[in-house]
Amino acid sequence: MAKTAVVILNYNGKTYLEKFLPSVIANSENAEIIVADNASTDDSVQFMKKAFPDIRLLRLSKNHGFAGGYNETLKQVNTEYFLLLNSDVEVTKGWLAPLTSFLDENPDYAACQPKVKDYNHRAKFEYAGACGGFIDFLGYPYCRGRIFDEVEIDSGQYNEPLDIFWSSGACMLVRSEVFFKARGFDQDFFAHMEEIDLCWRIHSLGLKIKSLPNSTVYHVGGGTLDKSSPFKTYLNFRNGICLLIKNLPLEKLLLKLPIRIFLDWIAAFKFLMEGNAQHSWSVLKAHFSATLRFPQMLKKRRLISPAPKSKLMVYEYYLKGNRKFSDL
Repeated sequence: MAKTAVVILNYNGKTYLEKFLPSVIANSENAEIIVADNASTDDSVQFMKKAFPDIRLLRLSKNHGFAGGYNETLKQVNTEYFLLLNSDVEVTKGWLAPLTSFLDENPDYAACQPKVKDYNHRAKFEYAGACGGFIDFLGYPYCRGRIFDEVEIDSGQYNEPLDIFWSSGACMLVRSEVFFKARGFDQDFFAHMEEIDLCWRIHSLGLKIKSLPNSTVYHVGGGTLDKSSPFKTYLNFRNGICLLIKNLPLEKLLLKLPIRIFLDWIAAFKFLMEGNAQHSWSVLKAHFSATLRFPQMLKKRRLISPAPKSKLMVYEYYLKGNRKFSDL
């Protein structure tokens, strides 16, 4: 039986499976490869049966989103490690061994990620992960290699392994036991920031997460929801608020949540001034939805850890002009 399962959650991603699954098969020695289909409406399932009949295919009855899709799938997988991999990721030779070896040798770490680079601009880091994720004073996520929309060129400046706050959902290796102990992804998030929420709960269990840049993958990004989608904006802002309600210590929540909401409104106004009325409306809808979910999120406050110490990125980025992680 394989120790590691590489689990790809697919939704209408037949083109990506055709393009990237061969690289996963060729470079994932000693791992079981599983494709879970999130009730796709394209011909993904028929394609998999015809082109990759030997790859285990799990079919879900409906689209559960990223969070629910993985939760439902991983209940059916019996391995020590889960490697959660987006369908729009190209892996490289030897990518998996550094990740699994690290967890083998470091029991106080629950998860790790490789260096995530941009498939279409291969010298650059990729937005959703880069060389490891962090959150700032108000819960805004940023990466070692990406602050807000500023993505850095990879010149080897972040090649040292580093403890991080969150691992990219595009490519995350996690201990199966810890995944379930932390109660998996929050299905109410549907998609976006569910990996940050999970990682926060992993820290609450007293475990750590690592970025391992000696492993590299290339991520297209926006494979299921493009950056230009107002629904993606809605999910990001809604889940960002829910993330704080669920995980911040109460005294920190009472301080930070009003400031965060105010800054989100400024972002909504900025969208409007730039002619993106749909995105502006998405921010307002996100706050309305988060307000309705407030009691539900409070009930989930079971694993609370001290808020991570971090800088205020709005101040660092817009007022001090720090555009790179190394400037912080």
